[in-house]
Amino acid sequence: MECLKILQREDDLNEIVAFAGKDSLPDSDKVTLEVAALLRHDFLQQNCFSSYDRCCPFYKTAWMLRNFITYFLLAQKALESNTSGGSKITWSIIQSHTSEILYGLASMKFEDPRSGEDNI
Repeated sequence: MECLKILQREDDLNEIVAFAGKDSLPDSDKVTLEVAALLRHDFLQQNCFSSYDRCCPFYKTAWMLRNFITYFLLAQKALESNTSGGSKITWSIIQSHTSEILYGLASMKFEDPRSGEDNI
């Protein structure tokens, strides 16, 4: 259900971005746009001609969705922690510190399910 909310929110945000630009959005909305792009490009789009994407077993689907949603929730939680004082955490800071994680999220679709559930 969280996935659907993210994609619906992205649709609303794209209208704002078209008029005011992405920089006008609060950081929490920038996270939403990034995770929605991951969901659309790396989860929903499939290539039936590739061995890794032709058929996606349930365990791989659940694994990918869990990781996308967990990243989204943790990034939102980090941004919300700004209200408790201290140094300000922004989306650009989160993005730079988690660039390898973002790359890993985008690369999960290339894991070949034929290697088995234990290897994924």
